[in-house]
Amino acid sequence: MQRKYFKHTLQSGAILCFWAPALIAQADGLASYGSPGLLDMPSATATADGTLNWTTSLMDGHTRNSLHFQITPRLSGVFRYSILRKFDGYNTDLYDRSFDLHYLLRDERQHFPAIAFGLRDFGGTEVFASEYLVASKHFMGNRLTVTGGIGWGRLASFGEFRNPLSVLGAGFKNRPVYGWDINDTGRVSFDRFFRGDAAFFGGIEYQANDQTRLVLEYSSDAYMQEVATMGFKHRTPINVGLNYRYNDHLTLNAAVIGGAQAELGFTYMLDPRAPRAPGGTERPAPVLMPQAEIAALGWSLENLNASNTRLEAALRRQKLDLQSYAQSGSTAQIVMQNPSYRAEAEALGRAAREMANTLPAEIDTFEITLAKGGMPTSRTVIRRADLHEMEHAWDGSWQSFVRADISDAPDRLPPAPGVYPQLGWDILPYFRSSLFDPDDPVRMDVGLAASASYKIAPGFSLNAVVRQKVIGTLDQSTRLSNSILPHVRSDAPLYDKLQGPEITLLTADYLFRPGNNLYGRVSAGIFEQMYGGVSSEVLWYPQGSSLALGAELNYVAQREPGSRMGFTDYRIATGHASAYYDFGNSYRGQLDVGRYLAGDWGGTLTLSREFDNGFRIGAFMTLTDVPFDDFGEGSFDKGISFTIPLDWITGEPTRTGFSQTIRPILRDGGARVGIAHRLYEEVRSSNASDLEHGWGKFWR
Repeated sequence: MQRKYFKHTLQSGAILCFWAPALIAQADGLASYGSPGLLDMPSATATADGTLNWTTSLMDGHTRNSLHFQITPRLSGVFRYSILRKFDGYNTDLYDRSFDLHYLLRDERQHFPAIAFGLRDFGGTEVFASEYLVASKHFMGNRLTVTGGIGWGRLASFGEFRNPLSVLGAGFKNRPVYGWDINDTGRVSFDRFFRGDAAFFGGIEYQANDQTRLVLEYSSDAYMQEVATMGFKHRTPINVGLNYRYNDHLTLNAAVIGGAQAELGFTYMLDPRAPRAPGGTERPAPVLMPQAEIAALGWSLENLNASNTRLEAALRRQKLDLQSYAQSGSTAQIVMQNPSYRAEAEALGRAAREMANTLPAEIDTFEITLAKGGMPTSRTVIRRADLHEMEHAWDGSWQSFVRADISDAPDRLPPAPGVYPQLGWDILPYFRSSLFDPDDPVRMDVGLAASASYKIAPGFSLNAVVRQKVIGTLDQSTRLSNSILPHVRSDAPLYDKLQGPEITLLTADYLFRPGNNLYGRVSAGIFEQMYGGVSSEVLWYPQGSSLALGAELNYVAQREPGSRMGFTDYRIATGHASAYYDFGNSYRGQLDVGRYLAGDWGGTLTLSREFDNGFRIGAFMTLTDVPFDDFGEGSFDKGISFTIPLDWITGEPTRTGFSQTIRPILRDGGARVGIAHRLYEEVRSSNASDLEHGWGKFWR
């Protein structure tokens, strides 16, 4: 069964900067804000490149939950969700979403400290809004770290003095003050950066042993709002704390803030490049039989049916699907699909070895065409003699890639009799969540999803997903949309109130090749929970290219809330021109420009980091011609997303995974319809550029 349909049922719905491969000082720890620092104050350190860190900090009535990602060796970002009880002094709680950036300007040298600057809460309610410039230096074999810096905004609320940057211009002297309005959140106030009074902060960290770190800091944060309305006490700028490293992933934190507030918390570190089963648990790869033994078996070159039968059975054992087999002289040609291995190179390597073990000795060349949904995507030619020569070579992976001939596959062999039509199905659990509803910040549903795919011909299939909630709270939301735009997304809670089985996908899809380096798709039916219609797409993506260009055109209707098959009167044509680019070093970018569901025009920029094992973290932002005031809370659409491959957790070969998109707020501006089988994601794993990235698994 094509479990990839289940991936769409799991979805509940980066910032890329300068690359500097120099060695840098590793972080002594993360501050309570989730970014590199002491207790509350930042430091000029960084975590290990590519790592994710979740930090939770608990004080009386004040909770911070922060997700930190080390985007590059120098640049890191934080998404924070904070809960401040009775923040207005009465009974109103503040559920605050905020973003941070931290950038290491220079490394620590023998006689000079590392230097970093950062922005806190630069696109939220600005409750924590501040900027800083900080330096850190290690001593005593890195056991002692000394940090000192200067801060603005909230980091200049204690011990403040006149901004030294005011010598550059009068504009730095005062920090603009705005009346707080929920509709103003999400905007970046560039005119406040490094403005107004400044203050010094600093501290020392002492690594007592491998597990225990002691911290003493002088804080420039007076917790003014918390003291004024939440009953906080701030008696001293001196904060003290202790961090205990329980294991390689978990650190426990305790501190006294302001001489009066107890703070407890933890940090959990995750390295996406370190799967739970590093070597994988897939079955052993086939070992090449000596060529003399193959020749001694006397298999006939003319008996194609026997060759096809042996090869089909062998590929089935490797969990690969043989669709076509043919011979041309001494060349064997196959078309196969890989439903099992994340790295297409692993599928190619196993298929090539099985071909060498099951085909007549006279065959000296293997031509393997990879297909997605029956649509041919790329063709790899491998010589039999090269396989035997490189099987035990110390650099066999690199040599096999250099000698393989990877090219475009605009056409394919006819499918073998009996391959089509083909029915596949599966039943798996699903999980959906809704975050940041002020009435209940976390809602979720858990249930079962039944998916089915009926493949009629190469590229042409009927697909369906039906899910049934078992338990959950998504239907308990009572908040009504106040959007002045067409309610293309803000009415999403209404769709969660449907009782009984829910159809979330019911489409006819046709994938085809219009020409060399071109891919096409036509889809019709129910695309997702809220929309159905017709969709077409074309993609230009040459083999080995870092750049791909695409165009998509949709005509969709909004589904009726509470109805399984009904539609409202809302109809709209949408479409986008897209550019995809692989920057290398696991960084990718995507730019989509066009018309969105509410009729607004604009563009979406997505930047992500994707590791070779399929673990992906990204960030996106959309700006359209909808004014910030009309958009409402959040000002514009933005968020972060991540994908965790299932084989990263289990080690078992699979192409499925868990994907989640986190938006601070779901509004109507910049909304797109969800479409399965968008071409770039369908074909890129079999493009020569991605094959090269994963070729280290060719001999797995």
